Amino acid sequence: METPRQEELLKPSRIPLSIVLPTYNESQNITRVIDSISDSIPEGTKAEIIVVDDSSPDGTGSVVADYANRLGQGMKKRLHIEVINRPGKMGLSSAILAGVESACGDVVVVMDSDMSHPPQTIPRMLEELAHSKCDIVVASRYIKGGGVSGWPFKRKLMSKGATKIAQYSLGITVKDPMSGFFAFRRQIIEGIKFDAIGYKMLLEILVKAKGARIKEIPYTFTNRRLGSSKLDTSTMIDYVRAVWRLYRYGRSAPEEKRRSVRFLSKAGRFYTVGASGLLVNYLVSFVLTALFPAIWYLHATIAGIALSITSNFILNKLWTFEDRDFSAKRTLVQYGMFAGFSAFGALVQLGMVYYLVESQGQSYPLALILAVATASISNFLLNKKWTFKERVWG
Repeated sequence: METPRQEELLKPSRIPLSIVLPTYNESQNITRVIDSISDSIPEGTKAEIIVVDDSSPDGTGSVVADYANRLGQGMKKRLHIEVINRPGKMGLSSAILAGVESACGDVVVVMDSDMSHPPQTIPRMLEELAHSKCDIVVASRYIKGGGVSGWPFKRKLMSKGATKIAQYSLGITVKDPMSGFFAFRRQIIEGIKFDAIGYKMLLEILVKAKGARIKEIPYTFTNRRLGSSKLDTSTMIDYVRAVWRLYRYGRSAPEEKRRSVRFLSKAGRFYTVGASGLLVNYLVSFVLTALFPAIWYLHATIAGIALSITSNFILNKLWTFEDRDFSAKRTLVQYGMFAGFSAFGALVQLGMVYYLVESQGQSYPLALILAVATASISNFLLNKKWTFKERVWG
């Protein structure tokens, strides 16, 4: 018979609270985070902190192990620290999943390890789970009382865009489904098979934990002061993959057959495509004005519109309206109508951009975003009815 390892013997068999901290190169932050968590855990609550480290080159896992060994006996009776060392950088969601699978707590809290999530919020989360009859508590940046500190405009725009994509594509009503700071009753995920793709496991729980009762509480996200952000191109690609997988998962639900749900689903897909078009539009327009200062900003806007119209048509035909007929005549007629309705929206967009910049003194990036958002509403209804021959409602 195999002899259990010492850390397995020390690990508690059942506790009220588990806190999962995924890490990668967080040696500058991790002990401060653990100290703050320890100070925030309600008096008399026995807890475990599970650090899941993806072989950080800066030795984060070793820093935590040394910290755990230095804990006094009194502290060890109320706080168990476990380090899961993984062989490489395997992704945030899979790290969280590994921590959750290892957790013994009846309640699991997931949070970042870079001091952006205040541990002082944990007692409020536990209180809501205990007294509000909810199963999931989401610490939200986007409800009254919440906020973000230290983010540049570009990061705020990306976060808002990702949030809208999740809400419209997946039918999620939570204001901050992209939050990485949340708590849940362990029992609600029993029997769920997780894909662990992307960087936000909360999305999977919200989609797959049917009937779960959710409560959002406000908190202020504070941008990291030490270490570097993990947000890169591969992270964004993983996010798109995760949303696509979750969308396909939800398609099998019987509610999809209801006319209202079908309409909202189509609208969600259309605006998801629109968000990608917004990105194409914005990047092309912005890059042209940045690289070629002689180009008038309205000319740059026209170029961005033209490229986004083409990408939007292809994605909407294939995904939103599920039209696989690419015969030449049909496709050209549809493209002409789509482009025509988009041109109408473009006139609205150009007029708004010009008015907001010249008459109201707004910055060009903000004016561009507001104009694209306004034009997209008419685009959806007109294209649904006339380009792809569907009922407006249904």
